[in-house]
Amino acid sequence: MIRRGRKSFNVKKLAAAGLLTAVAVACSPFSIPVGASQCFPVQHMVNVLAAVFLGPWYGVAMAFVTSLIRNMLGTGSLLAFPGSMCGALLCGLAFAGTKRLWLTYAAEVLGTGVLGGLAAWPVAVLVMGKEAALFAYVLPFLVSTVGGTAIAAAVIAVLRRNGGFAFMKEAVRR
Repeated sequence: MIRRGRKSFNVKKLAAAGLLTAVAVACSPFSIPVGASQCFPVQHMVNVLAAVFLGPWYGVAMAFVTSLIRNMLGTGSLLAFPGSMCGALLCGLAFAGTKRLWLTYAAEVLGTGVLGGLAAWPVAVLVMGKEAALFAYVLPFLVSTVGGTAIAAAVIAVLRRNGGFAFMKEAVRR
């Protein structure tokens, strides 16, 4: 832990956040076809992992940085900001407040799919100049977040079964 004045920074958490951000950026082109839509699950998987292992504020910061880097590289859109950040915040707060994984998963789906989808509408209309219905982004965001949350749930289940969950929690502990 590094202390600067009254603030302190956990180097382990910063390193883990950097690695998860790198995974989200590097794997962002990965998609799974779902009917007529595409599921881009990696950001949502990272949101859940950050919520469980790092906390809500690291998750929101990671979602912002991931969206920023993807936009700078030309691999993302401005719609990534509200979607990923709403989901990261809500699932991070859910886990921090309850420590219940099922509630964390539900909060990611609700945060990204519904709240993020609704928050994307003013970005699309006012900033990007697109004409879109209010609920236009809810279904595509839901498809991606359900896929990513399912992958995160599978990863966490494997970690819990083999002792990796407790190891990860201890590794980034304050």
